[in-house]
Amino acid sequence: MIENRRFFLKFFNPLIVGVAYLFLYLPIFVLVIFSFNDASFSIEWVGFSLRWYKKLIHSVEIINALKTSIFVAVTTTFLSLLIGTCFVVATKWWRSNFLANLFYSNILLPEIVLAIGILSIFTFFQIPLGYGSLIAGHTLLGMGFVIPIVRARFVELDPVLTEASLDLGASYFQTFRKVIIPLLMPSLIASGLLVFTLSLDDFLIALFCSGPTVQTLSVYVYSMIRTGVDPMINAISTCFLIVSSLVVLALCSLKVVDQVLSYE
Repeated sequence: MIENRRFFLKFFNPLIVGVAYLFLYLPIFVLVIFSFNDASFSIEWVGFSLRWYKKLIHSVEIINALKTSIFVAVTTTFLSLLIGTCFVVATKWWRSNFLANLFYSNILLPEIVLAIGILSIFTFFQIPLGYGSLIAGHTLLGMGFVIPIVRARFVELDPVLTEASLDLGASYFQTFRKVIIPLLMPSLIASGLLVFTLSLDDFLIALFCSGPTVQTLSVYVYSMIRTGVDPMINAISTCFLIVSSLVVLALCSLKVVDQVLSYE
């Protein structure tokens, strides 16, 4: 009886894992395949074609929306890292766990609640919606991820290192730039990539806080699928998948090279 149960579990557990991976990655695989479909509707396979990628390259609306998304994501990442890092470092002299814990709520709160709250603040103070409101909303969302990640690394730093730097004659700014920032660099890179991805992919805050004059790629894709699923959306998603995969592979390669050099 026990041997039969072990034999069953031996094949049952890999089967469950395989079904879970299939459930996660099968839609992505289908999306990539149908991005090369020659049909005007992603219902059946007609033939291999690159027409949707050519249409994507020559689409002025998509290119403008992509430029807007990249500009907002880069600006949001920079501001989130700058403000978040300064906030974390300032807690060394001004210890306030209550304020630091407030930023964990961004991870727990539904994004639609955060988007409506930000829009209510802009409406109350009569702030016009546009690039500024969109970047401010994404920066607030990004700080909810930057501060916990950077703070977890910062509290592990040995205070002897900063004290030694100050004793040797370095100023506070020099200590911050040449000692603290290099030690925080892994957490800064991780949180920066996370914020960039979240800002580039965000839809709700972009929909509520962008206004009629600014349109990100996610909002543009939403306006496209309201009238039907355009195969060009599959091409857009495939391009983002390739870029994100290359970034992950590059970071993994840099990590391996860094470990090899450290061992040598």
